[in-house]
Amino acid sequence: MVRTARITRKTSETEIEITLDLDGSGKNEIDTGFKFMDHMLRLLATHSNSDIKLKANGDLTHHVIEDIGIVLGEAFNKALGDKKGINRYGSALIPMDETLARCVLDFSSRKTLILDLRLKECDIEDVAVEDVKHFFNSFAENAKMNLHIHVLYGEDQHHKVEAVFKALARAIKEAKKIISDEIPSTKGIL
Repeated sequence: MVRTARITRKTSETEIEITLDLDGSGKNEIDTGFKFMDHMLRLLATHSNSDIKLKANGDLTHHVIEDIGIVLGEAFNKALGDKKGINRYGSALIPMDETLARCVLDFSSRKTLILDLRLKECDIEDVAVEDVKHFFNSFAENAKMNLHIHVLYGEDQHHKVEAVFKALARAIKEAKKIISDEIPSTKGIL
């Protein structure tokens, strides 16, 4: 079974191209135009053992980061296919120095996002906090997943977001695993 996706999204505001291999080793080529976002997406690829090649550009930071969430979510949904045999659920509790973050997810084909990042309204490096929130909303919606992310405690804004991305990555790594040859639902479909 090949679990890959290649998606191109071109609008009047952004142009984004992604290639995703769920069964990779964490290799990545990320160029969003935003150093902090590049760093976070590299963490996501590395810690989920998913190969991600992504190139993005556009007019405004908000548009680019939101659309990256859309395209990345679409890629995960497409690569998972009918979700036959996947573990479906994933969770992780990840420390980053003084910060502790938790991510619990379900590739259920239904979108729910519960997000408690405990972030101050500020910029983290070259990305605004509100854009980080928009990324997660777009990602969850387009991956068609239940996504629950909580920063339990922490002080440094960068550490909080980094812990969250690592927790998301580890939860994805667990949820995408092939553990059977059945669709993991009593309904018979996801």
